[in-house]
Amino acid sequence: MIDAPKSLGDPGHRAERFTRLDEPHVARLTAFVDRIRHERGCGEAVPYFDPADGGVDAECLFILEAPGPGAVRSGFVSRNNPDESAKNWLELNREAGVLRKRTVIWNIVPWYVGLAGRIRPVDSTDIGDGWPYLLRLLEMLPRLRVVGLIGRKAQRVTSRLGEVRPDLQVMQCPHPSPMFVNRNPQNREVLLAALREVATVLR
Repeated sequence: MIDAPKSLGDPGHRAERFTRLDEPHVARLTAFVDRIRHERGCGEAVPYFDPADGGVDAECLFILEAPGPGAVRSGFVSRNNPDESAKNWLELNREAGVLRKRTVIWNIVPWYVGLAGRIRPVDSTDIGDGWPYLLRLLEMLPRLRVVGLIGRKAQRVTSRLGEVRPDLQVMQCPHPSPMFVNRNPQNREVLLAALREVATVLR
């Protein structure tokens, strides 16, 4: 596997990743995505979990907002997607010492929201529609100890998540978008500090 920034922009790397969707650690999550696609009638607007991550063995679940156009094109919610946010996330996790195989990535709204390749902001209705799927996902992660809510939209479920799963440590982290990371040199350190806290908990 090529674990490099933006590697899923390469058709060969993307094809290789698709061959791994039935591996034991991720097969149940692949079936979960297929069920969502069927229930919502939205097809490839729901990208798959990345088999390069920890799958059902993950101890940390990172929840972002919603899949962007890059995730829909690649077919995966992945830190290897060909966009700057994914690149930042891959590099920041490495620098913080968060081991990829101990994590899995998802979105509070599992499907793409937008038209013609232009995403729109997630709203309260979207989050409400996505919430039952998050609850179902939590049941599939028996080793889960930490949930990282990435960005303000995902963080809207902080209190609800604490109520339904008080056994989990819920942490907050800014979104790794270039608009945030590049705005101020200190913003990158804010992200790193949050991820280092995750790494400490996992150790």
